[in-house]
Amino acid sequence: MNKLTNTVLYLMSLSAGLVVANLYYNQPLLSQIAVDFGVSESEVSYVALSTQLGYAFGLLFIIPLGDKVSNHKILQIDFVLMIMSLLAAATSNSILLLIASSFFIGFTSALPQLFVPMAAQLSDAKGRGRAIGIVMSGLLIGILGSRVISGFIGEQYGWRTMYYMATIIMGLLFVVLRFKLPKLNPDFSGTYVSLLKSVFHYFKTEPTLRLAALRGALSFGCLSAFWTTLVFLMEDSFGYGSTVTGLFGLLGMGGALGATIVGKLNDKMPKNKIIIWSTLLLIVSWVVFLFSEYSLFGIIVGVILVDLGMQALHITNQNIIFSKNPEARNRVNTVYMVSFFIGGAFGTSLGAFAWEHYKWTGVSVLGLIMSSLILVVHFMYHNRE
Repeated sequence: MNKLTNTVLYLMSLSAGLVVANLYYNQPLLSQIAVDFGVSESEVSYVALSTQLGYAFGLLFIIPLGDKVSNHKILQIDFVLMIMSLLAAATSNSILLLIASSFFIGFTSALPQLFVPMAAQLSDAKGRGRAIGIVMSGLLIGILGSRVISGFIGEQYGWRTMYYMATIIMGLLFVVLRFKLPKLNPDFSGTYVSLLKSVFHYFKTEPTLRLAALRGALSFGCLSAFWTTLVFLMEDSFGYGSTVTGLFGLLGMGGALGATIVGKLNDKMPKNKIIIWSTLLLIVSWVVFLFSEYSLFGIIVGVILVDLGMQALHITNQNIIFSKNPEARNRVNTVYMVSFFIGGAFGTSLGAFAWEHYKWTGVSVLGLIMSSLILVVHFMYHNRE
């Protein structure tokens, strides 16, 4: 029986978007932050890197608790720490303090990854792909929309204002979730240490999970390389500020709405076919980027393709791993998402390095290599699943 009402499903989708937005507010603001603290483009990229690493640690140490602790208890503790971290970022007086605060913003903003397996748990098998797609649509729109909002707010009112606004939004969201989100009481009875050990057990014993994690890491790595360096490209090639950079998120949001369609396709089409076509979209997007250093039209086309390809691949990966081990969906999601965001962190770091030494051509070649590797590893290991 399907226990997931549309009201709860769309609340989880909205919540996922609002919380995950905390991770990405800084990306269009990096140039402002660099000027404010008097640091280089390479140094300020550690703000984005620290946020993504914090998210990876949050996935590893918080999300497995979804199989052991009530979701309401996790929410209560997590939101308090999240609000404190956002305030610390808003009031930071050095780049080091901002980097440290960003780590904890990322750590506590792992929360949306509880909503994805929750949607899978509350749905029946026939509607699981749709439910995952809707929650992922909210999450992805949050990722992309955050750049639009922070780009505008940062240019008009300063980058600190964005963090103050995020603090207020999180306080209001916590109140709503406290009263509206269904309470789940999982039945894992072991210790927290044994819970974490079981995460590594699933990683070692599930080749399907490892392959999905590697595909996800590579796809998010090349996407992170793009979004981290886009603000520098806009200034260097076109003379635009953070507002225009943020507006590119609107293009990606159109692709994010396609996540619901991809979720439904996952209930009907062979997943291997979706993986291949979505990866080809990523590869084509980077070919377009390579020849678009001075073409806004090319960048626009590339943004639509890269976001749509990554989202289709991501949703398909999650649908595959959630179809197995229903008693441990939070733990297998931990394995997948930790790998996903470690890939994103490396993409951010490599993207900043490529930009500093080889500008946009270097970033585009990096993205092309990483997206092509997805097909290589998929064809090499798919038959062993």
